[in-house]
Amino acid sequence: MNSLKSLQFQVKKNNFTENRIQEVPLESLIPKENEILVKIDLFSFTSNNITYAVSGDIIRYWEFFTPVGIETEGWGVIPVWGFADVIESKNENIPVGDRIFGYFPPASHHIMNPGNTSKRSFEDQSEHRSTLPNTYNIYRRVLSEQNYNTKLDRDRSLFYPLYITSFCLWDSLKENNWFSSKQIILLSASSKTSVGLAYGLHRDIEAPDVIGVTSERNIEAVKKLGLYKEVYSYEQLDKINQIETVIVDMSGNNSVLIYLHNRLADLMKFTLKVGLTHWKESNNNQGIIKERSKFFFAPSHIQKRIEDWGGKDFDKKTTQFLSDAILKTKNWLHYKNLNGLEDLTNEYPKVCSGTLPANEGLIVKI
Repeated sequence: MNSLKSLQFQVKKNNFTENRIQEVPLESLIPKENEILVKIDLFSFTSNNITYAVSGDIIRYWEFFTPVGIETEGWGVIPVWGFADVIESKNENIPVGDRIFGYFPPASHHIMNPGNTSKRSFEDQSEHRSTLPNTYNIYRRVLSEQNYNTKLDRDRSLFYPLYITSFCLWDSLKENNWFSSKQIILLSASSKTSVGLAYGLHRDIEAPDVIGVTSERNIEAVKKLGLYKEVYSYEQLDKINQIETVIVDMSGNNSVLIYLHNRLADLMKFTLKVGLTHWKESNNNQGIIKERSKFFFAPSHIQKRIEDWGGKDFDKKTTQFLSDAILKTKNWLHYKNLNGLEDLTNEYPKVCSGTLPANEGLIVKI
């Protein structure tokens, strides 16, 4: 333990473009009874993580991981998805050397309190997480998986949290008979969650036409995906057909929503608000048809489907969807590997501003 140095990436909660790296006090890395200490190996970082920051107070994302170090008042820790290895254990069910996948702080080490343990998974039952959405508290013990392959860790870190949301959106739209729409508009069509949803809709012969809206610089790349019937820029919204429509909003740009709601009026059947890639334009709500709009929270849908189908069938259906969608995506995706938290601080402004290339996936190796 004396040679252990632990770092944590933190952001200002009221201005999360401001960030820093703090050293974690060694005394906070000593596991107590039933706890484990893990060394985080790698994690992904996408615009989805920025959504966690924007809605940190509303959905309580700030509460999962506590900022450590000096003068932590006003600072927060954005959750990330990745892999970690157990390096010290006071838990009889979790041995040193176990490898886990799930929700972590962007840090080099983390203390956890496993419970409800099975061969395949456990829950972090740390007291401060007990009232938070349980989906985020479940960790996979990947060494128990029959086909586990470390070469696929980057894919899983990047796409699991995004494409599980894509699956849930597709499933919810289908369950609601597409809200009787004839087209589905995806705002921020270049975002990876949109691409995953577009894939799900593209392969479903019952789904309406899918229209993508993206920034001018991304139009050609989005068209090449072959998943959208039509692709428009945000400056071309007047060209979108005025027919029965569902909007899935990954952008959080309310000025775009207001324009489309006014243009479509009664033809706007429903809007699902998911992401906030354009978080700076997400303030004004005047003009949005609220009674036909709702925020889509994937963990709630996941819990519903696990109750409907059972955990085993849910895993089977989502695993197949994820595998197929990732295979399709890897034709155009380029991984950018970052070496440690210092490299993350250099790329972080691009993720915040939405200027990171759409075909680039950030993987932080600790």
